[in-house]
Formats: sequence, C-alpha cells, structure tokens
Amino acid sequence: MTHINVLDPGASPLDYYGFELRRLREGAGLTQRQLGDILNYTGSLVGQVETARKVPTPEFSERLDAALGTGGLFSRLVELVLRSQLPSWFQQVAELQTRAAEIYSFEMGMVPGLLQTRAYARAVLGAIDQADLEDRTAVRLARQRIFEKEAPPLFWGVLSEAALHQEIGGPVVMREQLAHLLAFQETPRINIQVLPFTSGGHAGMTGSFDIYRFVGDPAIVYTESYGSAHPTANPDTVKDCSLRYDHLQAAALSLKDSADLIRRVTEARYGDQLA
Repeated sequence: MTHINVLDPGASPLDYYGFELRRLREGAGLTQRQLGDILNYTGSLVGQVETARKVPTPEFSERLDAALGTGGLFSRLVELVLRSQLPSWFQQVAELQTRAAEIYSFEMGMVPGLLQTRAYARAVLGAIDQADLEDRTAVRLARQRIFEKEAPPLFWGVLSEAALHQEIGGPVVMREQLAHLLAFQETPRINIQVLPFTSGGHAGMTGSFDIYRFVGDPAIVYTESYGSAHPTANPDTVKDCSLRYDHLQAAALSLKDSADLIRRVTEARYGDQLA
C-alpha cells in the first residue's frame, strides 16, 4: 500500500493548502490524475502540492477553484502561501507593498522585482543559488499581483541607466525585460524614468531605496542589505529620502525620453528594433 503523507494543516499555509486540496479532491471522488487532467496539469504535480512539496501558483489555484467549485478558496489561500515562502526578513516588506497606496522606487543596478519578467527574475534569483529556483521565481512574480487589485498602487520607478546595461540572463532575457518596461507606457499607474549616466553625481549614490506611502498611516522608507531588510518610519529618514527622490526625479529623463533611451539601448546592445 502506498504511504500517504498526512499533513498538519496548522503547520504552515502551504500545509493547509495541501490538506484542503486533498480533502476537497477526495470529496469530489477524483484521483490526483483525474484532477490533473481537468486542470491540464500532471497528477504528479497535484500530488506534490497536496503533500506540501510544491508551491502552487495563482494560475493553478484559479483552475482548482473552477474545477472544484470552491468559490475562490484556493485563490485566496495562495496569497498567504506565496507570502509565507518569502525569506523571513522580506515578508514584512511584501506586506507593505500590498498595503501601499503609492510606491516610489530607486534602483541602482537592476530592474526592481515588481517590474521583472519571469526569465529576468529567474536569472537574478539563480545567480548564486539554484535550489528551488522555479518556486522562488513564482513567489517573486506573485508580488506583482498588487497591480491587479481593484485599487492598485501608484508605482513610480527611477532606474539608473546601469540597470539597462547590466546583462542579466543574456541578450534574449534583457531584450524581453526592456520590452516589458516599454509596455508600461500604456499603464498610467506604472511610471518609469531613467537616470542617465550623463547626470553625473546624484542624490541616490548611497544606494537603492523605496518609499511606501499609505492612506492614513505614516510613510515608510525601505532599504536592504545582504539577507536583511530595513524598513523605517522615522520622520527624519522619510523626509530625507523623500527629498532625495524629488532630486532623482528632477535629474532623470522624462517618461518619454526614458522610453526612448530604453529603446536605443535595446537596439544597440541586444539587437532588436522595437516599434
């Protein structure tokens, strides 16, 4: 007889998700393979999620809700699961991003996580550590679902021109990533400015940072170092970083000129002609 792993639903959001999936699948009289066929996934994947060995994706969860008629249960649960899979030091930051009404981000050397493509995120996360890379990539991309909310945050990003030239993942990955940035021109709540090399010394030379603003709560500044997050609501820090951000925006190219620079860098470095 095959041993069935018995999960403790209180152990973690991932265990609870797997426990509920098995309970409802069996209640519907379906085998893992039969449910997999309905979902257009393998029965093996269903089994891995049921035993908390695989992190479910939002798409998998949406298909589960449709197949089992669960009224959005798994789509709600997957948000908790994915957040629980983030490094412990970053979980508070992910919560801040979810709650923020406005996000202002300055990045020195790469595209911020909220704007990354799957291939780019995979290359960033796998630069040193390949373990559980697909799951970690899915968890990072899931943070971008904040832009799908009924009232998504206003996002304003200032990227150093260096982020366009740092070839992460190779030319194909970079070409796709820069095209992705250009696609946001049609999204008024996501705005991207590039700080060109010609700007010389600037207000962000001490490093990348984010500012999160909320409705009814104090703003928070976020910086990070290796393996640790540093959010603070200290009024002096918020005032200083807000002033720095104002100067960065003033020194950066306009939205249109930024898009033109992204397009030129793509053509020159990654061999693509973008319309």
